[in-house]
Amino acid sequence: MANSDSNYSAREDLIWLILRPWIFIPRVLYILLTLIFLAIRILFQGNSKSKAAQKNLSKYLFDVITELGPCFIKLGQALSTRPDLVRQDWLTELTNLQDNLPPFKHKIALQIIEEELGSPANELFEEFPEKPIASASLGQVYKAKTKNNSYCAVKVQRPNLYFLIRRDVVILRMLATTFSPFLPLNIGVGIGEIIDEFGKSLFEEIDYEKEGKNAVRFANLFKANPNVFIPKLEKDFSSKRVITTSWIDGVKLKDREILERNNLVPSSFIKTCVISGLQQLFEHGYFHADPHPGNMFALKSGSADLGHLAYVDFGMMDTITNSDRITLIKAIVHIINDEYLLLAKDFQKLGFLTKDQDLEKLVEPLKEVLGGSFGAEVGNFNLKNVTDKFSKLMYSYPFRVPSRFALIIRAVVSQEGLALRLDPEFKILNIAYPYIAKKLLTDNSDEILEILLEVLFDSEGRIQIEKVQSLLDILFKESESFNSDLIPVANAGLKLVVGEKGSEVRKSFLLSLIRDDKLELKDAEKLLSLIRKTFSPLKLARSAVQNIISPA
Repeated sequence: MANSDSNYSAREDLIWLILRPWIFIPRVLYILLTLIFLAIRILFQGNSKSKAAQKNLSKYLFDVITELGPCFIKLGQALSTRPDLVRQDWLTELTNLQDNLPPFKHKIALQIIEEELGSPANELFEEFPEKPIASASLGQVYKAKTKNNSYCAVKVQRPNLYFLIRRDVVILRMLATTFSPFLPLNIGVGIGEIIDEFGKSLFEEIDYEKEGKNAVRFANLFKANPNVFIPKLEKDFSSKRVITTSWIDGVKLKDREILERNNLVPSSFIKTCVISGLQQLFEHGYFHADPHPGNMFALKSGSADLGHLAYVDFGMMDTITNSDRITLIKAIVHIINDEYLLLAKDFQKLGFLTKDQDLEKLVEPLKEVLGGSFGAEVGNFNLKNVTDKFSKLMYSYPFRVPSRFALIIRAVVSQEGLALRLDPEFKILNIAYPYIAKKLLTDNSDEILEILLEVLFDSEGRIQIEKVQSLLDILFKESESFNSDLIPVANAGLKLVVGEKGSEVRKSFLLSLIRDDKLELKDAEKLLSLIRKTFSPLKLARSAVQNIISPA
């Protein structure tokens, strides 16, 4: 077996496998035949109205994915988060891929623990069970008791993982690049790069020492957030193939009915999940790339509005550059404001479009794809609908998915899948838009200030009253948002106007009052009227009282 310290390399791993035809040829044939038989069975039985037939088919699908191994299980997990893509009866079976896979032998797990930690499990722990409490694609978890009588989660890696992943990622890449032109897909020319990102993330995920560092980093980012809980890493019981953390008593975010039976409000956890996901992308620049229901727990200490959420499994994490982060915020603002030429420029900067693309030609197609979904009916946004429209658009225009966005897209799609699963009526953009609006109005960084100026003033320097009003309406249309955000936004606005960083705003505001060498006060009067209406003394007083009664 190859050294597990090795990193993923598409070229080197391809050569490694081709030089081993006794491994390569049988495995390719097995995967192809398995997928062909699966496709045939789905073709003939997929539309059957018989419940027994669908149950058998979903069980067959689960068995096929399980037999194909860790790489395919990871792909199946992604499907298990999408109730809008997969039949409900199949979805129930696919959900088992998250943490209910067949375990490997307990004897092997004990051997790995002793090899990695230097002592047998019964010497390291006060109590160590004879079987795991959960078994996933890369490892299985035991609920053990430490010498100080606290419980912990001990995750032990499956044997021979590096070899299995190295072999199958190479084959997946070959099959994807070979057959993608013949499939009804169009994700651009970078499918090989996307598989490379998938492979790289899998190799990082099987390094439990790296996962431990990820967990500590993630916990530090959310230490001031009472709604997000990260288990503590037990360094003395962790290594490259074993990782131990504090135990979490919670309910997995798998099923709406189970949450309700435990007197938990599903929408409150979706809200916390979405807000924490936005914070990861737009504030921390470091995010959990595998937020499926098996990796998140609902804790019983939260409120009906914001549930307390626990994350686990930090093997698949990724970063987003500051430049990409700012450009994404700009893109969302441009969508809100129906500025599709500027949106096309954002896509170009992010790498979804080539530098020589004629962006003018994309204005109407982008408006057609995004206008209906992001307009007045913003609450009815559905990522699947937009994705379907984008797939069609990609056939006519040279859109491609940059490989660095593969895990971001996975995380966003998984989160929307979770929301649809727990509460089909929950509207993600009802949370996301106010978050972006608040960030524009309270973040004092130079980059965000630049975007805010773009919203406040047009290219000729005029105040854009409608856009300012739209921004405030988005932020304060809900009473919950009104109570918690009114005073912070008022304070941030006041600091900006009188502070050093507000010089550009003050300058732009004064220049907007002068038209044809005359003083024009109509726009200024409208703006002041809007501010007085939004931040009236009575509203501020009510907000202060509300925050005292139920602080955020």
